[in-house]
Amino acid sequence: MHPMRQLILGAVWLAVSAAAQVEAGDQAQWGQRYTRNMVSSETGLAVWFDAGRRDPQTGNIDLATTVNVKWVAKLGSVTYATPIVAGGRVYVGTNNDAPRDPRITEDRGILMCFEEQTGRFLWQLNVPKLVRIKWADWRQIGITSPPSVDGDRVYVTSNRGEVMCLDADGMADGNDGPFHDEGQLMAGQGHPPLKVTGTDADIIWLFDMPGTLNAEPHNAANCSILICGDHLYVCTSNGVEWTHRYVVHPEAPSVIALDKRTGKLLARDDFQIGPDITHGQWSSVSAGRVGERQLGFFGAGNGWLYAFEMLEPGWAGSEPARLKPVWKFHGHPLAQTQDHVPADHQHDSTSYQVTAMPVFYDGRIFLTFTQEPFHRMKLGWLVCLDASGRGDVTRSAIIWSYDKIGSSTSTVAIADGLVYAAGSDGRLHCLDADTGRLYWVHDAGPPFSISGSPLVADGKVYLATDARTLWVLRAGKRLEVLSRIPMRDKISATPTAANGVLYVATWKHLYAVAGHRPPAD
Repeated sequence: MHPMRQLILGAVWLAVSAAAQVEAGDQAQWGQRYTRNMVSSETGLAVWFDAGRRDPQTGNIDLATTVNVKWVAKLGSVTYATPIVAGGRVYVGTNNDAPRDPRITEDRGILMCFEEQTGRFLWQLNVPKLVRIKWADWRQIGITSPPSVDGDRVYVTSNRGEVMCLDADGMADGNDGPFHDEGQLMAGQGHPPLKVTGTDADIIWLFDMPGTLNAEPHNAANCSILICGDHLYVCTSNGVEWTHRYVVHPEAPSVIALDKRTGKLLARDDFQIGPDITHGQWSSVSAGRVGERQLGFFGAGNGWLYAFEMLEPGWAGSEPARLKPVWKFHGHPLAQTQDHVPADHQHDSTSYQVTAMPVFYDGRIFLTFTQEPFHRMKLGWLVCLDASGRGDVTRSAIIWSYDKIGSSTSTVAIADGLVYAAGSDGRLHCLDADTGRLYWVHDAGPPFSISGSPLVADGKVYLATDARTLWVLRAGKRLEVLSRIPMRDKISATPTAANGVLYVATWKHLYAVAGHRPPAD
């Protein structure tokens, strides 16, 4: 690398890292900035709270019946997206089963924005379903992507596979553009545009990945967008068609880079995944500095992990560049010892894929490769990889691996030399980050009850389950349960800590937890 380029890259990386430290009170994206580690530096978080009782007339939580809860906001009926907190606002994706706009009552993808201090509803993004691609936008799941916030701009992947740049103020300060067709987008194709109100989202620009790139999501478009300088790194969610037999557009990219200011396509991957995608692609890009290189990491739907060199700061070429892999790792366990790995990539085969995000920590990558958890398959393994390799590192990069985790959709959390990893079998595992030594396993619920990821904050591990339970454990080498909190609904998202408050999004409500009253005896 040219010395001047190395100096520039290093300066930019230090600058964005410093910015992240200044904004430490907010949680502006899913996971720690760049590394995707599921940890937070917040302190003073609640160990216990009472989720309150539901009003039988309205279905809302009666705040007077809660304990240690600052406010509760009504969501839809299914919520998979993790809450994001930035700039005095809280954002969460959900569905439209509790319509806030009486004009639109059908199934939609919704991103809601609330005032951080009070929980007051501010505005929402309301997106029709993607119906032209069969089963690309599964019924009732809404917007599943946690947004990423940068100043007064909110970047989110919609349920239709569109990358959207939104004004954090919504329409309250007018329609800023250059996109001005919010009314038509809300109405849907073939319908007259709706009148835009002050509680609607203000779309600055929109990049349609299915329309522009032929990327066809399977079941859901899901990506937590990585912001690096002026560049956005996005997973396209390209997957198999509805019968699971083949990839309709193998030429479509899996990762792209956009200009965050304009939405211009700057780069697309050169991974040549083609028809090898097992099911869908629901992981997101992480990043880290390895030696003199700034690398992006992407877990693909073909069961490989790719490390690629990121664009130079400020790069905005006239034609899209190619993101070429620096190294790649085959995540099928048989690839460690056999030259031939089963070529059958049907969803009920022994093929492996990636659903979680790669976590970059201390020059290494931590990631679970998994069989198809959405079809109740049970196998998976957690690997710790040396991130400094080149070429095919399948047989050279492993520092340690752990095959007792089973299938998993969860991203790991790493704190104080310990790895916390959740499996779809309802168990949380604590391992040594350097050696892979197992310290303990906690049974958190029935099989296939964990969809989100553990969060480590304030010396605690927060783990939410679809079994309507939030577990709070003491972080450390010894298993200690601090509290088991029954909730009113399933929890498929990851808890969020920001500005001294714990945010827990159940399927139907968003809780802002801030208090220290102990449970009654």
